Formats: sequence, structure tokens, C-alpha cells
Amino acid sequence: MAVVLAGGCRVSQMREGTPLVNGTLSIWHQIGREVGAQAISLRILEFAPGLSPGITNNDCDDALYVLEVPDAQATVFIDGSSYPITSDSGIYLKPGETLTVSNPGARPLCLISSQCPEPESESEFGPPLTSPLLEAKQPPRPPIVRLVDREAVPTADRWYRVLVDEELGSMQVTQFVGSIPPGRAPDHFHNYEEVLFILRGTGRMWAAETNTSIAPGSCVYLPRGQVHCVENTGSDELRLLGVFYPAGSPSVRYESS
Repeated sequence: MAVVLAGGCRVSQMREGTPLVNGTLSIWHQIGREVGAQAISLRILEFAPGLSPGITNNDCDDALYVLEVPDAQATVFIDGSSYPITSDSGIYLKPGETLTVSNPGARPLCLISSQCPEPESESEFGPPLTSPLLEAKQPPRPPIVRLVDREAVPTADRWYRVLVDEELGSMQVTQFVGSIPPGRAPDHFHNYEEVLFILRGTGRMWAAETNTSIAPGSCVYLPRGQVHCVENTGSDELRLLGVFYPAGSPSVRYESS
């Protein structure tokens, strides 16, 4: 059950609610305008074994994160161009591009999606697109980057690695993975909307004086300007996926007085 904290901060679990199902694809829409977000969303895209329908992105930037690739290697097709994917990778989908996923494994494959700004209408579904259109050109570089290939940027006792940003082609959104050590950092706020997805570890999400527990699979919405902090209550790192809009640096934050 979703928990709403001070200022509209919201914490839910990745498969809460009834998914939208189309072929091999199930979509759980956890964060968007319907729960108070202004322009950012967070969706869980789960692909059962097989070939997914084609999912055409609307007029927005879509930053996706490969949560887990099952037993066999999977492939994503972006406007028909094929790219092998591995776990812990970021994918940038431009406005109007079509995504198709081939999952040859025995278990589901999961992507975390954040659309910015969230479109007024749902993504459009069509037949799988697994070969480029005649007029389509292969991008100069793949719109996919692995976490291990990104440099860790230290900030005090923690680090972050940026995946999707202007280098990958997105001028609107920033996607990063951050590591938080045990303990609680000072309360702070940002001048952008942000969504978080907890990848590993346990802790508490604080918004002003309110808080709730978080664990792998927790989805968090942080309104612009909301005072908050993530507390790591475990003995090892807490790792999270973050996306914010408009784009910027994860290191920029303002401490509350």
C-alpha cells in the first residue's frame, strides 16, 4: 500500500496495483500526474519470455534502466536497430521512437522507465519492430550505457554514476545510480522533480518529519523543493536509481536550515 509523506512525497512498491497488459508486456504505473507529480513518471515494464509488442514513445524523453536480464542474453530493438542488453544498464529512448524487447530466457525481464515530461496519453502499441525502416539511420553511438562503464563521482562518503544525460542524447532528463553508506545524511532539497527506485539495501525515506521504510523495489516520488533524505538503516550500502527533471547534476542539493 502506497504511503504519502509530507509535501506529497510518495512511496509505493514496484508491482502495486493492476498492470496494463499487452502481449508479453505488463506495465505498472507507480508515479505520474494522477498521484501528484507535475511532469515526471515512474513505470515498471515487465517482459515475459518471447517478443514484445512495439511500444512507441510519445513526445517525451524516456530514461530506462535494465533491472535484471534473465538466464539468456536479451535484445532491445529501438526503431528496429538491435542492441544486446545486460543488467544494470541505462537506455535512452527519444520522442517518437519504438521499443521492442526480445526475451529468450525463462524468466521475466524488467525495465524501470521514467518519462519526462510525462505525456498526456499512454504509449502506443503495435507489432514488433525488429528491423530498421528503410529511411532510418543507425545512431552514431548506441543509446545504451552500462553502469560499470561509467565513472563513479565521489561526493563526501558516497558516490554516483550518471547513465542517461546529454552525452547519451537527452537534454531534458538525468538518470543516475547512487550509493549511500549506513547512516543518515543531512536533510536537503532540490530544484527539480525526482523519482527514486531502490535497487539494494534497506532504510527509511524521510520527508520533513515523516518517514517510512524502503527496500529493494520501493518507488519514491519527490516533489520539487521538498525537504527529504534517505537513511540507510542496514550495515552495507543502499543503492538507488534516480531520475530527475529538468536535467542537471546529482551533486547539486540545498540543505534545509
